[in-house]
Amino acid sequence: MELNINGRKSYAYTGGKPFDASLPTVVLIHGGAHDHSVWALQSRWLAHHGFGVLAVDLPGHGRSDGPAVERIEDIADWIVALLDAAGVAKASLVGHSMGSLIALDCAGRHPDRTASLALIGIAVPMKVSPELLASTLNDEAVAQGMINVWSHAALSHYPGNPGPGASVLGGNLRLLQRQKPGVLHTDFAACNNYTTGMERAAQIACPTLVVLAGADLMTSPRSGRALAAAIAGSKTVTLPGSGHALMAEKPDAVLDALAEFLRPMTMSATTPA
Repeated sequence: MELNINGRKSYAYTGGKPFDASLPTVVLIHGGAHDHSVWALQSRWLAHHGFGVLAVDLPGHGRSDGPAVERIEDIADWIVALLDAAGVAKASLVGHSMGSLIALDCAGRHPDRTASLALIGIAVPMKVSPELLASTLNDEAVAQGMINVWSHAALSHYPGNPGPGASVLGGNLRLLQRQKPGVLHTDFAACNNYTTGMERAAQIACPTLVVLAGADLMTSPRSGRALAAAIAGSKTVTLPGSGHALMAEKPDAVLDALAEFLRPMTMSATTPA
């Protein structure tokens, strides 16, 4: 699905079904140097179980026109513009990694547009090591290699292949490689420079789910739990044995957590007033 957002072509995958703005809408927001494809399983299931799905390519990523946006706050405002373009008054926001910061910021500053919030692989602050940040600017290939290793738990390294012809690490590396030059640094710098996460957490009033990876080397589960504690009434699910790339390493477990959390949205939408 193509939308015109702020005068630029923007793409959102709708899960294999035409988007219907009258259904409870879920916006799926990818992490740094990724695109909508990381939500392949979750987006299709949601679209076929009563939700309108918008799995976005953020500006400058995937099929969306660029350039990439430099501030988390500005990308959060882009999400609101996405809802306007799609004719959606309020949506559930689901974000992974950088996308979780975007969803958090959007929900904190735009509560009237947020029905619920799911934060996957989040840490606040989301600091990037100086060596990695420098590599994203000066040698993307080196940075991609480091990210690929640190984003996955040991099980993905050996054997690392869920079936013949598939590779968890190989798929993620190719996804990083196919983004436009400079996007990796812009995204990681945006995460590193975002400082108002705990302030936004205190503003959240909608139902919130936090999904953490027990073996996450990119975003500390301890930091994620501290953030969850700052969000009133939030629920936390920790997936043991997973690294930061939760949707690739634990796709069914992520889907189960999201389905259980989001199911009340479809029930309330179909219950007579």
